[in-house]
Amino acid sequence: MTEPLRFGLVGCGVIGPVHAEALASLPDALLVAAADLDIERAQKLTATYGGTPYSDLQSMLQRERLDVVIICTPSGLHGEHACQVMRAGRHVIVEKPMEIRREALDEMLRVQQETGVKLAVISQHRFDPASQQVRQLVDDNAFGRLVLGNALIPWWRSQAYYDSGAWRGTWKLDGGGVLMNQSIHSIDLLQWLMGPVKSVVAYTDTLAHRMETEDVAVAALRFASGALGVIAATTGAYPGVTTRIEVFGNQGSAIIENDELAFLHLARDEKEATGDYGVNTKVARPGQEPNSSGASANPAALVATSHALQIADMIRAIRENVTPLVDGYAGRRPVEIILSIYESARTHREMPLL
Repeated sequence: MTEPLRFGLVGCGVIGPVHAEALASLPDALLVAAADLDIERAQKLTATYGGTPYSDLQSMLQRERLDVVIICTPSGLHGEHACQVMRAGRHVIVEKPMEIRREALDEMLRVQQETGVKLAVISQHRFDPASQQVRQLVDDNAFGRLVLGNALIPWWRSQAYYDSGAWRGTWKLDGGGVLMNQSIHSIDLLQWLMGPVKSVVAYTDTLAHRMETEDVAVAALRFASGALGVIAATTGAYPGVTTRIEVFGNQGSAIIENDELAFLHLARDEKEATGDYGVNTKVARPGQEPNSSGASANPAALVATSHALQIADMIRAIRENVTPLVDGYAGRRPVEIILSIYESARTHREMPLL
């Protein structure tokens, strides 16, 4: 019988326990160690999920026999920690964003190639059933020509949230605000479904909080396919509202709300052709109430199911010696989009990506 892969985790704050819970649900994974500069957080996590607590990553790497390490430290430290783990010969799963600087992204990819280990970047919503269904329909050309793709992220974070960690809302360690921290999953899904982004034009501002980085952003996108799109995001929308990914084509449309398929209409399924002025359709399913719960209002409300699916994908990649679904090259793409949005907002120019 094959032994479970042995996991270590570094960074035991808000997202660390989500990964620990995901690991606990997988029979082919075993959490054997967790590290955090605040040893009490590591002790609390391992008391719940098992393993040995450490106060630093290097000690954990030296003393434990690990197959995979999950990086859940502040965003601006992801590259440093991931490269440290890869040079130690362990596979790596990095929380979003992969990194916040292009040079750090380049170094991570270089070290991954040099060491030959696996590198995966968390984009757990690619594994949601709704995302998988819409992606399959895109691959099947069920929407016809894609014309418009939008990501709408009207979330809420209190001032206390930003004050709770010195790194939050800073350029040095958070790498940005609502785009780099809260919206990156939606941005990744949008470009995964609509295809590569060719260029962006954007505005950003800080309107609802005391912080270095932006808490509201709007960007217009041109995709390589010729389709257009919008990213609109804020952490100033009290109390936190529905997250939406919208995919529109000349033969069909789909809307994902709060990770679930809220609307799907395809010309191929019609018994009668739609008229010249379209049809009046409701987005939400009958009886569905607007949902303002979940990560839009509370980042700790995340459930571990999709994380578990992505970790299982990494385990499969290691066992079969194949590339994980969201490797380092895939993890880089949404960061490039966000960095280009920031450059556009600073320079008031359209920024090319391709």
